[in-house]
Amino acid sequence: MNVLYEKDVRTDVLRSRRIAVIGFGSQGRPQALNLRDNGLEVMVGLRQESPSRPEAEAAGLKVCELAEAVRRSDVVMMLIPDELQPEVFEQDVRPNLKRGAYLGFAHGFAIHFGKIVPAPDVNVFLVAPKGVGKMVRRQYEAGGGVPCLIAVQQDPSGDTREVALGYACGLGGGRTGILESTFREETETDLFGEQAVLCGGLVELIRAGFETLVAAGYAPEMAYFECLHEVKLIADLIHERGIAGMRTAISNTAEYGGLTRGRRVIGESAREGMQALLKEIQSGAFANEWLAESAAGRPRMIKQEAQEAEHEIEKVGQRLRGLMPWLQAE
Repeated sequence: MNVLYEKDVRTDVLRSRRIAVIGFGSQGRPQALNLRDNGLEVMVGLRQESPSRPEAEAAGLKVCELAEAVRRSDVVMMLIPDELQPEVFEQDVRPNLKRGAYLGFAHGFAIHFGKIVPAPDVNVFLVAPKGVGKMVRRQYEAGGGVPCLIAVQQDPSGDTREVALGYACGLGGGRTGILESTFREETETDLFGEQAVLCGGLVELIRAGFETLVAAGYAPEMAYFECLHEVKLIADLIHERGIAGMRTAISNTAEYGGLTRGRRVIGESAREGMQALLKEIQSGAFANEWLAESAAGRPRMIKQEAQEAEHEIEKVGQRLRGLMPWLQAE
């Protein structure tokens, strides 16, 4: 995978172009602020009734109605939730896009699965910071940046890659590294990582470990500490050093136990489940299911959230976290 830095990029490519950031949430806020602080002309597109308008205005950003922001800009960055993008695109973006405009995304979901199909004369690109919004802003303010993925889907103007690279540098990504990918690769790997490992698989592994210890008669507090609380310790070590590096930092007992027992838990059946899950993502079945769920008011999601909020691990955790006020500062 090719890695580029500011020295490899025309960082002035956006100096004469106006950028509209659509949305002011977890990514919209830091991206708009970073671009503005980098000397670029930015406006934020929000509906009149949006609760984010006062915050954006207080930050000194120019705020416009969605349609006006699109109409007045050369680059339009879609930073609203995936499930809202198709409707907003059809209602406010498509009718107001300039001929030859650049349409950007931070996640390839809507484009890759055909939920948004821009006209052939629209340049379509991806800039996906590999970090949550707070980190995108914090690292930029500290003089660094979060690595970014870029991709190009449509390039009628012939310079969309340069625009994507310039945008990534505007966020600070060129300070640490910009990696070239595709809409397909970014979308499918992102969804897979969330579902199979980070937000799905890991959560179920934690809960299963907690339930196993409690069912065996151990105190729920001990089960919480060993199966949930200490996840951050290991995750931080893996994040900083990789898996092999993590193993050099833990006890010999822990390393041997993990090496010889981990695959007994995450074995072939788990890998088969991951393969099935990946096929659902690749086929678009998950995308269709999620958009249908969202359109229906998210009944299944709301019901399951409520059920899992009542799990014993949540009640034990709330009590124990109350003993550790420093966690709130993190």
